[in-house]
Amino acid sequence: MRATRRFILPAIAASLIAACSWVNPLSVYLIEIQQGNYITQEMVSQLKRGMTKDQVRFVLGTPLVTDIFHDNRWDYVYWRQRAHQDPTEERRLSVYFEDGKLERLTGDITPGLADSPQASATEGAR
Repeated sequence: MRATRRFILPAIAASLIAACSWVNPLSVYLIEIQQGNYITQEMVSQLKRGMTKDQVRFVLGTPLVTDIFHDNRWDYVYWRQRAHQDPTEERRLSVYFEDGKLERLTGDITPGLADSPQASATEGAR
């Protein structure tokens, strides 16, 4: 009986260690990194020419970058790097105002509605 226990316990321990072997104990733990304003197509589709700065801020949130020399332009930038995955996801959207009203958009995300501001997918894209 004791001889059987002597073989069973190491066999169980070896089985448990083998079951956990799919995890590399020497791998580095990486987290997902997100920075900036996450802008969706739905959010951009809500924008209409002539909206005030407060209305745009309500839809898109506070811009990540505001230029003190160009008060009529807001830049929304989003960057995400997932753990152990390439490539890094980047999105850019620039909102232009004229007399405090939304005039046009440029960037990676284009508006989905015909009466939305004009957009250029190439300007501001990498």
